[in-house]
Amino acid sequence: MDQIIIKDLEVYANHGLYKEEKVLGQKFLVSAVLYVDTKLAGVSDQMEFSVDYGKVCRVIKDILTENDFNLIECVAETVAKKLLLKFPLVRKLEIEVKKPWAPIGLPLDYVSVKIKRGWHRAYIGVGSNMGDRMEYINQAIDAIEAQDDTKVVHVSSLIETKPYGGVKQDDFLNGCIAIDTLKEPEELLDFLMDVEAQAGRVRTIHWGPRTLDLDILMYDDLVMNERKLTIPHKEMHKRLFVLEPLEEIAPYLMHPLLGKTVTQLKEMIKEEQ
Repeated sequence: MDQIIIKDLEVYANHGLYKEEKVLGQKFLVSAVLYVDTKLAGVSDQMEFSVDYGKVCRVIKDILTENDFNLIECVAETVAKKLLLKFPLVRKLEIEVKKPWAPIGLPLDYVSVKIKRGWHRAYIGVGSNMGDRMEYINQAIDAIEAQDDTKVVHVSSLIETKPYGGVKQDDFLNGCIAIDTLKEPEELLDFLMDVEAQAGRVRTIHWGPRTLDLDILMYDDLVMNERKLTIPHKEMHKRLFVLEPLEEIAPYLMHPLLGKTVTQLKEMIKEEQ
C-alpha cells in the first residue's frame, strides 16, 4: 500500500517518570508512516481522497501537549489509536516516538519506541440456545458495535441448527459477524468472553447449552495456536452451522491452512454426507 510519511515532528512536552521531566519538559520527535491508497487522490487531485498530513501533525501535537504520560510507549499507543480512529482512509501505520534528551546520564542520540498498528478483519461465529436467543445475539452485536476500536462490517442471517457434540439440549440460532478491529487476537478474545459473561454464559458442560457463544473463526490470514486461542478456529471447517452463515458474508474467504474458500469447505462437507 502507498505511504504518507511524516518524519521527526518536533513537540516540546512534559512526559517522563522523573519529576524534572514533568516540570521542565523536553523535546520529543514523532514520526509516522501512514499506509493509504493514494491512487484516487493522485488521479483526481482532490484532498477528500487522501489524508491531510497537516491535520495529522496537529493531532499528534495536541496529544503530546494536552496529556501527561510516564512512558513513551503510552505516547506511541495513544497516537496510533487516535490516528486510526480519526482518519478512516488509514488502514495501518507505524509510529516512532523519539526522546533525544532522555535523562540517563550517558551520551546518546535518542531513545525511541516504534510500533506498528492497524485495522484487522475478523470473523466471529455467534450462537445461542437458551432463553431469548435472538435478544442475546442482538445484545452481542450491540456490545461489539459500541467499542470505539471495533466496527461491525457484515452480519449474516441466523439459521436454526441442531446441537453439536452429543449433549441433549435445545436447538441453536447460529450466525456470523464480520468486524474490523484494532484489538489484537488475545484482546479480542478477552472482550468476547466478557460479552458472553454479561449474557450469563456459564462454562460447565463442554458443548453444552449456552446463552451466548462467540468464537473467533478467522483473523486476517493469521495462523496461531496458543493455550487460550487457536486461529483459524480448529473446528470451523467441519461445521455447516458455521460455514453456511459465513458463506453468506464471505464466500471467497480463504482458509489459510487448508487453502480452500468457505464455499469449497461447505461443499466438501455436503459431499461427504
